[in-house]
Amino acid sequence: MDPKEIWQTVLGEIELQISRPNFLTWLKQSELLSRDEKEGTAFVGLPNNFAKEWVKNRYHKIILGSLRNIDGSIKNISYVVVNNQNPSAAVLKKTRLAKSMTPQAALIEVKIDPKTNLNPKYTLESFVVGSSNELAYAAIQAITKEVGRKYNPLFVYGGVGLGKTHLLQAGGNEIQKNHENKNVLYVTSEKFINDVVWSIRNKRMEDMKKKYRDVDVLIIDDIQFIGGKPSTEQEFFYTFNVLYENSKQIIISSDRAPAAIPTLEERLRSRFEGGMIVDIGYPDYEMRLAILKTKVLEHGWSVMEKTLESVAAKVQRNIRELEGVLNKVVFYEQYKNEKIDAKKLDEIISETTQLAARNITAGNVLSVVAEFFEVSPNDLAGRSRKSEVVEPRQICMYLLRDILKLSYPHIGEKLGHRDHTTAIHACEKITRDVNQNPTLNQKIMLIKERLYKNGG
Repeated sequence: MDPKEIWQTVLGEIELQISRPNFLTWLKQSELLSRDEKEGTAFVGLPNNFAKEWVKNRYHKIILGSLRNIDGSIKNISYVVVNNQNPSAAVLKKTRLAKSMTPQAALIEVKIDPKTNLNPKYTLESFVVGSSNELAYAAIQAITKEVGRKYNPLFVYGGVGLGKTHLLQAGGNEIQKNHENKNVLYVTSEKFINDVVWSIRNKRMEDMKKKYRDVDVLIIDDIQFIGGKPSTEQEFFYTFNVLYENSKQIIISSDRAPAAIPTLEERLRSRFEGGMIVDIGYPDYEMRLAILKTKVLEHGWSVMEKTLESVAAKVQRNIRELEGVLNKVVFYEQYKNEKIDAKKLDEIISETTQLAARNITAGNVLSVVAEFFEVSPNDLAGRSRKSEVVEPRQICMYLLRDILKLSYPHIGEKLGHRDHTTAIHACEKITRDVNQNPTLNQKIMLIKERLYKNGG
């Protein structure tokens, strides 16, 4: 068998062992370059440094096992970046490109398209795929191939800073690239609301209709903000119907599922639930580390592996916060020439992630938890044992301990003069369950986001 035939067999085995999105993202463009029979080494080519690192760390054992099933003499694998050419040519091209890129050229590269509002920096290739987002990624990929015919509408929801905007805009850019005749428009819900208000005020609703209904793909970010605004909801409802009836693609994002947007009109909620609904969860440690490595490679920074691992382990709330800590680390190391030891890193993480917590009070926690679960603060402090109150009460106790570091007696006092043992039980229960129950973890993360946003 030649290298190409061997590699096709290997890929066939691997595809059965990992998820389809991960296979397409990391291994579809790989190749077996050659074998050193004397040393027992196989040389595997990958399109970029990040793919090389990811495949080496995540799939090395699977690849080696599959190769050894075909050729028992293979003992090692060497991963090489090739960019579909020989390694030396790829390195030479990269060097020339770096020299030719001026700051002005870099600025031009990321200029937002005024017609579509899409930012070209958002691509599917740079979107890091993990277990928390692979379904959303696969749905977007499918849509880019069958625009308007598959998963329409697509409703993507998840917490702040988890990559929804990146994924939506990447999908829009991919559609533009593959379907030049398709008219794509990306807007935030705030922009849509402002356009409705302006059109009504200036009696220009026909212009509004033309702008939003003469498109092939409409992407709206943060749709939850149109809830409770009757004129905006009505206009979006009619726009949605026109596009849907003409097989035009609609992609929507929100911070929560349609059923969890209390102010949304029922007819809109019904439309959203009639399509494909996918969520983006919170990234696990491996995915957070992969995101940090991607950013380091993109910018050409030099950051110690140990530092990246520490940041990935300690910053868990969202990707935006993760990147914020990384930017500070790079600033201190490269511009202030300060060595980042464990103590300094903890200070940077604390500055970035806990700044907003300084203004959070016990009253804030009770109010936000009550609002999230649509109960009253009095219910939380009351004696009801109904399930719809018990869980919010336990989460409230957990957050008072986790964020404000209140003592158990103080927590019991805040929640209806309960005994401190009740607070201990609640905190231990939520601490245990949050690592086993993704839905509970999602609820707590969303509540924390609201608290930090309001408290910052």
